[in-house]
Amino acid sequence: MSRVFAITGASGVLGSAVAKAVVSQGCRVALIDHVHATPHGLTDGDNVLILGGVDLTDAGSATAAIEAAAARFGNLDVVLNIAGGFSWETVEGGGWETWHRLFLLNVQTAANVCRAAIPHLKRSKAGRIVNVGANGAVRASLGMGAYAASKAGVHRLTEALSEELKADGVTVNAVLPSIIDTPANRADMPKADFSAWVAPEELTAVMLFLASEKASAITGALIPVTGRV
Repeated sequence: MSRVFAITGASGVLGSAVAKAVVSQGCRVALIDHVHATPHGLTDGDNVLILGGVDLTDAGSATAAIEAAAARFGNLDVVLNIAGGFSWETVEGGGWETWHRLFLLNVQTAANVCRAAIPHLKRSKAGRIVNVGANGAVRASLGMGAYAASKAGVHRLTEALSEELKADGVTVNAVLPSIIDTPANRADMPKADFSAWVAPEELTAVMLFLASEKASAITGALIPVTGRV
């Protein structure tokens, strides 16, 4: 039986790349997002469950989405937490709302999904959680305080969960990208050297290795995927 993935933030640039790669490997996948858009070329069917309009900052909604995925496919093997948000804002010029919003989008969403998925992952022969942190959270730069703090929370969540679940054979890791090559980032930084950035497909490859049965010896790792930045 093919493995079952739950992917959050599945309609974004990275989420779409990951979703298409997972489907191409013959796996079954639940695509979870707060919007109703779907990754290009994927439609709801036997091996794909599309769950739009899901507020993952709400624990009840996150649980309902995970339970829907497990009910459709009979089990759950892998959670890829890609959902999140970003804001550039200085501390002096910003407000508390940004810190609160980014904590919800980056930390709370991942925690809610992981909590809901844990009982299913424990029953898998190779349960996996892969979170998306940020290399910019290792040392924050100007205007990155709220974002870096929230992604640092993802890093600590990853480490804590890896310790909590290692006796159950469930691994928990995170990738730490630098700048991902997306249309939005190109528009924001038009003079940058795009070739130095991380392509979504490159980040996808690392995530899918961590999600694989071959990665059983890796847990609690925060893996930089930084291109040439």
